[in-house]
Amino acid sequence: SVLLPLLKLVVCVYLGCLLHAVFVYGAMLKFIGKYNPLAFFKNLLPAQLVAFSTCSSSATLPVNMECVQKMGVSKEISSFVLPLGATVNMDGTALYQGVCALFVAQIYGIELTSAQMMTIILTGTLASIGTAGVPGAGLIMLTMVLQSVGLPLEGVALVAGIDRVLDMPRTTVNITGDAVVAYIIEKGEEGRA
Repeated sequence: SVLLPLLKLVVCVYLGCLLHAVFVYGAMLKFIGKYNPLAFFKNLLPAQLVAFSTCSSSATLPVNMECVQKMGVSKEISSFVLPLGATVNMDGTALYQGVCALFVAQIYGIELTSAQMMTIILTGTLASIGTAGVPGAGLIMLTMVLQSVGLPLEGVALVAGIDRVLDMPRTTVNITGDAVVAYIIEKGEEGRA
């Protein structure tokens, strides 16, 4: 009875991250970058595996730079966009914080209003921007998201036990977004020349 809700949380985070990567980033690659998303994800796989195993955007940075440069992104663009993205582009973390806040609300039987849900979206997005690119940092920011809508902070303890498992897909999504943006910026710069 305790593990089933946690399993649902894990499935929701993994599914949310997968859908975000496939549909949002895939569409950006296909329509803006004019690049086959499957080929892009295949070329980015080494960086994604490092991100998945280390749970650190910062540790994945050298591999991510190498992958995007092999796809034609210049060193100048990749050395600016990827470190910046590793610092501020934490959309996997924002997704995680929203899902975890809803999980905590459900566990405690608290019904959220639409205003509270919008607050979760806003604080989750803003908190994720300030999150460090190291393992476990998103869990600390989750306390701020929960506090913003009056959810019990004890809910963090429920998530803490499986945070590492949840950190793996969100870090992968974070570095994938960095790579996609670097590629799109490179294509935009080529169009200007």
